[in-house]
Amino acid sequence: MKHVSILILNDAVLASIADPRIMFTGVNDFLEGVGKPPLFKVQLIGLTPEVKLHGGLFSVHTDALLKDVQKTDLVIIPAFTGDINTALKRNEEFLPWIEKQYSKGAEVASLCIGAFILASTGLLNGKECSTHWRFADQFREMFPQVTLVDDRIVTEQQGLYSSGGATSYWNLLLYLTEKYAGREMAIIASKVFALEIDRKSQSPFIMFNGQKTHEDEPIKKAQEFIEKNINERISVEELAGKYAIGKRHFERRFKKATNNTPVEYIQRVKIEAAKKQLESGYKNINEVMYDVGYSDTKAFRTVFKKITGLSPAEYRNKYNNVA
Repeated sequence: MKHVSILILNDAVLASIADPRIMFTGVNDFLEGVGKPPLFKVQLIGLTPEVKLHGGLFSVHTDALLKDVQKTDLVIIPAFTGDINTALKRNEEFLPWIEKQYSKGAEVASLCIGAFILASTGLLNGKECSTHWRFADQFREMFPQVTLVDDRIVTEQQGLYSSGGATSYWNLLLYLTEKYAGREMAIIASKVFALEIDRKSQSPFIMFNGQKTHEDEPIKKAQEFIEKNINERISVEELAGKYAIGKRHFERRFKKATNNTPVEYIQRVKIEAAKKQLESGYKNINEVMYDVGYSDTKAFRTVFKKITGLSPAEYRNKYNNVA
C-alpha cells in the first residue's frame, strides 16, 4: 500500500488539500468496487492537530503530526495563499522533513505555487519545474538554479513532480493515478472526475498545451505539426519554410512564444512520447527510439538523459513494472 502524505501548510489553499485526498481515496473506492484491495493510505499531515485556513473560515484536522511520520511514499505539497515570502517563512519547518523523506525514497509533488516550497528545499536545483504562470518572474528571481518551464502543465524529474497554475494540478493527480494504479484506473478517474485524458501526443504529461496561449498563429501551427509528427525527423529549416518565415526570424519567434527553441521543443515532445512507451509498453528501447523519430542510438540516449536525468534503460527499469 502506498502511503500518501498531504501536507497541511500554514495558509494552504483548502481545495489543493481536499482534491488530492478525493482523488486517491476515490481510486481506493474504484478498486474495492471491483473486488481489489485499496492501494493508498492517505493522511493529512501538519505541524499541529488543527490548522485554520483562509482567515479562520475553515479548520483542517490532521491525521498525524509531521514529527510522527517517519516514512512515506508520496508527499503532496499544496498551494498556499498570501505573500510568498511570508508563507515560506511560516512553513519552513516542513522543509527538512520533505528533504529527509525524499532521501529515503519518497516522491514529492507540488501543486501550483506549492512549487515555491519544493524549490526552497533545494531538491529542484538543476531540474525543471512548473508553477503558476503569474508567479514565473518571482520564481525565477528566487530560484535561479531551477529551470522554470512556466507554461508547461506538468513536469517530472527523478521523482519530483510539479504542476502549473490553479486546477491544472488535476492533470498531475491523474498522471500519478496512472503511474501507481494503472491506465484502467486513470481512465475511470478521468471519467468520474470529468477530466480530459488526452493521449494523442503520447505524452504522459500533456506536454506544452499551456505554451499555446500566445497569439503567434504560425508558431502554434508549427507546434501542432511537431506534436502530430513525433515519428518524423523534423528540421528547423523545414518548419520555417513550411510557414514562409526566414530561419533566424522563425527561431526568434518560436523562442519568444514558447520559451523553447524549435530544437528543444522537438526534443521534448519526442522524449515525452518515448517516456510514455518506456513506462507502460513492451517495446525495447530501439523500437521506442525509432517510433519517436530517432535512428542514432547515441543521440537518442544523450537527449533522453539531458531531459530526464536518466538513460532510457534506467528510466524503463525505474518506471516500467514489466521491466
